[in-house]
Amino acid sequence: MLPPPSEHATSLSSVTGGAQGDGIANTQPNRSEDPLLSRQSSDGPLSDLSFLDRDQSILAFNERVFDWACRSDVPLLERLRYLCIVSSNLDEFFEVRAAPHLTASMKGEAKGLYSTDTFQTISAQVHSLVKRQYALYNDRLVPAFARHGIRIVGHNERTPVQKKWVRDYFVSDVRPLLIPVGLDPAHPFPQVANKSLNFIVRLRGYDAFGRENEIAIVKIPRALPRLMRLPDRVAPDGALFVSLSSIVRAHLDELFPGREVVEFSQFRVTRHSDLALDEEDVRNLRTALRQGLQHRHYGQAVRLEVSSGCSPFLYDFLLTQFQLPLAALYRVPGPVNLVRLTQLVDLVNDPALLFPAWTSAWPRQLQPNASIMEQLRHRDVLIHQPFESFDGLLAFLQEAVNDPDVLVIKQTIYRTGADSRLMELLTEAVRRGKEVMAVVELKARFDEEANINWAEALESVGAQVVYGVVGLKTHAKMLLVTRREGRKLRRYGHLSTGNYNVRTARLYTDLSYLTADEATTADMDGVFNHLASQNRPPKLRKLMLAPFHLHRRMLEKIEQVGLAAEAGQDARIVAKMNALTDEALMRALVRAAQRGARIDLIVRGACMLPAQVPGVTENIRVRSVIGRFLEHTRVFYFRAAEQEDLYLSSADWMNRNMMRRIELAWPVDDPALRQQIVDECLVAYLHDDRDAWTLNASGGYDRAPYPGSGQGAQNALMLRYAPPSAAPGASPGRR
Repeated sequence: MLPPPSEHATSLSSVTGGAQGDGIANTQPNRSEDPLLSRQSSDGPLSDLSFLDRDQSILAFNERVFDWACRSDVPLLERLRYLCIVSSNLDEFFEVRAAPHLTASMKGEAKGLYSTDTFQTISAQVHSLVKRQYALYNDRLVPAFARHGIRIVGHNERTPVQKKWVRDYFVSDVRPLLIPVGLDPAHPFPQVANKSLNFIVRLRGYDAFGRENEIAIVKIPRALPRLMRLPDRVAPDGALFVSLSSIVRAHLDELFPGREVVEFSQFRVTRHSDLALDEEDVRNLRTALRQGLQHRHYGQAVRLEVSSGCSPFLYDFLLTQFQLPLAALYRVPGPVNLVRLTQLVDLVNDPALLFPAWTSAWPRQLQPNASIMEQLRHRDVLIHQPFESFDGLLAFLQEAVNDPDVLVIKQTIYRTGADSRLMELLTEAVRRGKEVMAVVELKARFDEEANINWAEALESVGAQVVYGVVGLKTHAKMLLVTRREGRKLRRYGHLSTGNYNVRTARLYTDLSYLTADEATTADMDGVFNHLASQNRPPKLRKLMLAPFHLHRRMLEKIEQVGLAAEAGQDARIVAKMNALTDEALMRALVRAAQRGARIDLIVRGACMLPAQVPGVTENIRVRSVIGRFLEHTRVFYFRAAEQEDLYLSSADWMNRNMMRRIELAWPVDDPALRQQIVDECLVAYLHDDRDAWTLNASGGYDRAPYPGSGQGAQNALMLRYAPPSAAPGASPGRR
């Protein structure tokens, strides 16, 4: 199925329309500024293997995303979007990963993987990346936008007419929502929410009671847009915008009549935001989570961002208030929240400055305007998103809802988003008298509130809602329909590597698998019953379930390949995933490679397994593909002599996925579908010479040899799935 290296080019040509050559001949220098090795790897036995540092690997991933913002061949608005994505990713990194490093550093102690040294190393990496972000924004992107007549104008750049418009907007829309708080013993430093925009102001003079309380805090409400476009009547010569921060800054003195504003600065604090609940002591998980969400915005402070002109007096005051060291301070020459500049992309919306529009095709394997369940009785169906449309799955569920012979619909819900057509269909199914069971994962990070709301909405109409298993996240993606057909009941199932989310289905690469296979759908029903009853899971014929079987079965498959290699037989592993951090799986891969197995790992984000280390992992190649779409597909291919196995999965190879989540992997048995997955999800990515980065023996990543002109895997797939008249064009992409 998977051709040997000498045949890769032939197989890939069926995807791209042209030969690519054998592998990636990477001659580019190492682009990473900081080595990722947690300690120096060396030749020697497996017990001496040093894994790469996970947090530094996450930051290295963001360096690869940042590279797209730097590329002149990427459309201008998309470059800005990439820049904002890096900032959003860094926000999440601080919210989830930074607190243990910071705490260990402030206490001067080493605790596991966390110490003063790790905090300093991470701080240095992030400070370097942030400095380059703002340099790119100010020195490259802002002038480029200006050449297109697009400017964010500060107070001193505005004409008198524009200043009047801004002042009128401040008086009517902004000023009524602002509450300046002067600090004194009766007015302590206010609670500052996570990632909110604020101003700190130093005042001269006396307040109404004759006191010299010189510090005031002004919170900027989140309800206000961060960017506004000036109307054409006051800005006829281009697309001019004003930022909310500049509007407030220009009128700060009006908030303190009778006082003099001596100095001021924007500031923004990032807080640890990972919810921690002792589920064993919680009577009602939904209620406990809703209460926990109220406190998430006020967790431990981990980062402080201020304007570059912020004085030592002001930032020292803020650092003291938030109990942060100087290394946690980020002085930035621009908006303290670059993420909000994503609004500019939407406000300008100039097709000439964006990627060519991509419209997903109707799934090729589904005949339109025909019963999907009837089609599944004849064959399994694969949908490759976003190259093919999520509408195929919606049509499947719509058919089930409308079919009077459908009796039961069961679905897992992890990240559906706040506006979900799927949830509406489940609600309609209940109204039509069908039994609906929803396994809602309330602890999906940063989607907790949306999921709580959906759980309550489904319960209110009569659906059976359960929250999975205490102590485990339900990350498996499955939808099961049971239909009466004559005297029998028949099941139809959907399994996916991605979420039931209409928006992300247009942005993430994923595989949807529709089947009426009796063994597979019986396994799915058994898993649903296990999640509802919490009885022991049934013996599964097709599916592999974490935390029960999946980890062990993956280790067994790797071991089989290693034994085949040791016997001089064909031995091959190709695995595609989002992250690789599980130590047992990594050690198993190294053992198989040292026996002679050839291993290719396509890992989008964090990868702790060192590759190409002489005497240790020279048979292992690791690559990361950054494209127009977020790589999200999990595919695992094993060849041991004549035996080939191909699995799709909801799980990355991380300890949390294998041991602390409900995850699924399932085999693909149909030969045509197997070959399609190999060609589109493995071979194309192994020969991507434009969007791929290769992990080198030093722990850094080398970029593809032809970033501006080569053939990217995602481009190849867009060409394959595009209508004959469409031209998808360049496709670097979203994280």
